[in-house]
Amino acid sequence: MPDARVIPLDPDGHRGARVQAEVAGDTLLDFLRRRLTGDYEVDDFGFDADLTDHVLIPPLRPLFDRWFRVEVRGLDNVPSAGGALIVANHSGTIALDSLMTQVALRDHHPAHRHLRMLGADLVFRTPFLAPLARKAGHTLACMPDAERLLNRGELVGVWPEGFKGVGKPFSERYKLQRFGRGGFVSAALRAGVPIIPTAIVGAEETYPMLGNLSPLARILGLPYFPITPTFPWLGPLGMVPLPSRWIIEFGEPVHTEQVAADADDPMAVLELTDAVRERIQQSLYRLLVQRESTF
Repeated sequence: MPDARVIPLDPDGHRGARVQAEVAGDTLLDFLRRRLTGDYEVDDFGFDADLTDHVLIPPLRPLFDRWFRVEVRGLDNVPSAGGALIVANHSGTIALDSLMTQVALRDHHPAHRHLRMLGADLVFRTPFLAPLARKAGHTLACMPDAERLLNRGELVGVWPEGFKGVGKPFSERYKLQRFGRGGFVSAALRAGVPIIPTAIVGAEETYPMLGNLSPLARILGLPYFPITPTFPWLGPLGMVPLPSRWIIEFGEPVHTEQVAADADDPMAVLELTDAVRERIQQSLYRLLVQRESTF
């Protein structure tokens, strides 16, 4: 399958609307032809790169470029080839941070890499969302799947705070929750790939969570039911994220090749997990000081 078309960037780092329209018009018939003839590939995880590039990622670009005006830093810390593990903070009530990280790497990294994310089981139990996540290349957050992807040279993303991070109250913004038992570290150690600590600033302000209707969340089978300044008061309009300014910074890699034997040592894994967490927390504090404005 041919590589996805790379769209030239304007001087401000965004795609020119004219160029994007030209490329979209040029590739639409090709895309439809491939779908009709079956001339596209799907891997054993269900990843459909052609569909991801032409259908799933494009609707996210206006959010990335125009709404959140995401500034991406440290892309040179992400390898252009081979396996690596992106580890980032999680926040924002709705997990837009993971999607914006996906766009950052696909559109702005020199190698235009796909990010294969590890998601919670709720994602893969949700109708409509589950098949889309599979087609976008994502899989359940479990060590065997993570190892398989890393050993195949994929760029894998994990948000170890899980729902504890994405659903924390606004009063605890940018304070990292615990990272669990370090399964992601074990996977990186076994595969011998670098860990890239990643800090995301701006997501906390998209849906400031002021309260949680826990009884309703239990009835609906959700980890939380948020109350924000706009939801549920404005109905569907309350789902529109606030236009906060974002920074995504990929930090210096933590190399694991020399300590692969520690993958079976719980204490070594926990120490490395805490070290990665501390790097991200310090980066968040630094970026918050540097950020000129929230919106």
